[in-house]
Formats: sequence, structure tokens, C-alpha cells
Amino acid sequence: MNNTKRIPIIPLKQKIFALVVLLIVIGLYYLASIATNSSPERLINGIPHIYYFVVDDLIPPNWSYYSRVLPPLLETWNIALLSTSVAVVFCLPISFLAAGNINKKAWLYQIVRFLLNVLRTIPDMILAVMFVAMVGIGALAGVYALFFFSLGILVKLVSETVEAIDPGPLEAIRATGGNIFQIICFGAVPQILPQYVSYSLYVLEINVRASLVLGFVGAGGIGLILRQQMSLFNYGNIAMIIFITFIAVTIIDTISTSLRKRLV
Repeated sequence: MNNTKRIPIIPLKQKIFALVVLLIVIGLYYLASIATNSSPERLINGIPHIYYFVVDDLIPPNWSYYSRVLPPLLETWNIALLSTSVAVVFCLPISFLAAGNINKKAWLYQIVRFLLNVLRTIPDMILAVMFVAMVGIGALAGVYALFFFSLGILVKLVSETVEAIDPGPLEAIRATGGNIFQIICFGAVPQILPQYVSYSLYVLEINVRASLVLGFVGAGGIGLILRQQMSLFNYGNIAMIIFITFIAVTIIDTISTSLRKRLV
């Protein structure tokens, strides 16, 4: 008779803990569903309405409207490109101030991290509304909004990358009497350069999509004419805007993704 005691792969306490966490999550989802008056039944019942809206209203698009769509689409691309390019330049020095292995002054490190946390809590839509109020309706408000939005994302990603680099080259440069600029230029930058370029391209993708939405609050680009056509119920024109935007965003995402794969 085998009296060997069986040892469970997962201890009983961990099973109970996982079950409790699962029940809490399910309970929170249930409460959220009640509070928002949402249910799978309402979602399923809405599918036919979506179908008939697409078939009866959006199809076919107004193909002749393409000439009106292209200039705002180019403006959208310019907003995303300009805001991302400026943010890419400014994010690098700030990222080193936000990296604990580079910035050894604890008080300055904490201040920079706090300000970045505050910046990241402000949604891009709110930034756009603020800058529309400051500089007026148009592309400039979108550039400012996406610049600060991009800066918050890039600094977080790049600073975390800096903190994860190999400390060996940094210590070697310090040991030979190198100053902080030499440590950054010859010890940190070569290690983060591929990720830095990859993150920049990724943020450019995000900004192309974000700039479409910012037009709804007056921040320029194709979103502005999309809001106008929606208010006039010109569904054929709306379908054309959506179609051209889809093609443009797909091309940009494909090129950007291909470049990022080659870099990493």
C-alpha cells in the first residue's frame, strides 16, 4: 500500500485567495453593469440597428466628396507629425531627469516624476479644449494638446527604459571622471536608442488617431469636418470621410509597425 502523501501543485490558500479575488471582480462587474444600466441583451438588441444604419445610410459613400476630405486629412497628419516631432526632442532631457540611475538628486527626481504624473492624468480631449480656449479653433490648438499628451507618454516610456539599462557602462564612465553629459551621451543613449525611436513611432501612430477625435472640439484636422457633416446628417459624406481615414491610418500604422520591428 502506497502511503505517499500527495502534495498539491497549487496550495489550498492560494486557491482560496484566487477564488475570493475572482468573486470580487465578478461582483464589481455586476455592480458596474447595474450602475450603467448595461447588459449583453441590450448590446445584442442594438446590432440590427447598427446593421441597418450602415446599409441604409452609410452605403454607398459619396465618392465625389474625396476632394473635400484630402486637405483636412493632410492637416491631421501634419498635426500629429509636428506635435510628435517636438515632443520627441523635448522628452529626451526630461526622461533623464526622471530616471533614478541618472538623476541622483532625489528632490529633483521626485518633483519631475510628480509633474509628469499630473500631466498624464489630463486626457488629450481636455488638453484640446483648454488650448482651443487659449489660442482659438484650429490646428494650432491640436498641436499644443498632442505635444503635451505625447510628452507625458514618451517621458514615462523612455525614463523607464533608461532605468532598466545596463549600469556597467555608466559606472565605467563615472570611474574615469566622466561628467553627467558624457555619461548620458556615451553610456545611456546608445543603449536606449532603438527603443527611443520605436516609442516615437508608436506615439506617432497614437497621435494620428487622437488628432481625428480632437477635431470634434475644434482642434483642427479631419475631425472638424466630420463633426460638421454629422450635425448636417450627410451620411454619404461621413462614409467617405471614414473610408479615406481608414485607408490613411492603415497605411501609416503598417509603415510604422514595419519600422519598429526592424529597430527592436
